[in-house]
Amino acid sequence: MYTEFYKLNGRPFQLSPDPRFFFGSRSHKKAMAYLSYGLSEREGFIVITGEVGAGKTTLVGHLLSRIDRQKIVHGHVVTTQLEADDALRMVASAFGIVYRGVDKASLLRAIEEFLIDARQMGKHVLLVVDEVQNMPKSALEELRMLSNFQLDGKPLFQCFLLGQPQFRRIIASEDMEQLRQRVIASCHLTPLDEDEVREYIEHRLSLTGWQGDPGFTDDSFRAIAAHTGGVPRRINNLCSRILLYGSLEELHRVDAEVVEQVARELAVEGTQHSSYRAASEVQGTVAAPKAEVRPSEPTPRPQSSFPAPAAHEETLLDLKERVRVLRGGR
Repeated sequence: MYTEFYKLNGRPFQLSPDPRFFFGSRSHKKAMAYLSYGLSEREGFIVITGEVGAGKTTLVGHLLSRIDRQKIVHGHVVTTQLEADDALRMVASAFGIVYRGVDKASLLRAIEEFLIDARQMGKHVLLVVDEVQNMPKSALEELRMLSNFQLDGKPLFQCFLLGQPQFRRIIASEDMEQLRQRVIASCHLTPLDEDEVREYIEHRLSLTGWQGDPGFTDDSFRAIAAHTGGVPRRINNLCSRILLYGSLEELHRVDAEVVEQVARELAVEGTQHSSYRAASEVQGTVAAPKAEVRPSEPTPRPQSSFPAPAAHEETLLDLKERVRVLRGGR
């Protein structure tokens, strides 16, 4: 609805990862350089860590959107708690290799044959493992063992490991020494600083045809940075609701007061991450902060928490009524 009010050609702050909206902060540019370097080396593991919503999936998606699909074959999986043998089935599934009802020895042979065939066709095989912090060490060891497959002395397999900060502790443990020796680069994504928050918001707005409506004041950017801690997904969450609120109130200017109002309403709805909410409540305000094997596809958009009446007029009335109730009937 707000896209029509502000004459935007799309949703600038959707929550699902979209490589088209990649923003190169200092931290993200560094991570991108490491990933690009890794692809050029065509071996080993590259580890990218960051808080929930830091932009790990968008980062890799942006890189993969630029690769030559004729030369690189990639699979993308999201992990849960896996047993060691399940890790192999996960890899097989990502590349379309039959794994049901196949014993481990046969599965390893099938994966090796796939990797050799790909190399002989002049293709490089890359596996992206998301939420890697959920994998037990035995499953990580199976991934390491796959990196032993070679042809003519050259590795057949490369892996990007994306995870939350706790994975740094996991891989630093003594029994992960062999895996660490296969890591050719690692990078931790840090939150955006205050200046980058402003650049990030304006970047995403500009990609959807923003012409300065609504206008954001300097103090609004500072408030958004303070509320979100500079975490991209939290920024998306808060800014999306700011635009919705602005369209309901027919605002063409967003200041710090608007940001505070929207943050409070989000808190009432209980839609924010608990740690994000707690951190903001200390300041007296509130801010916004996988399980099956799947191929590399865009994450489905989350369903709206609002009803979807048939007509635009009904939608506007329902939303205004919801806002009125959240404010205590004012």
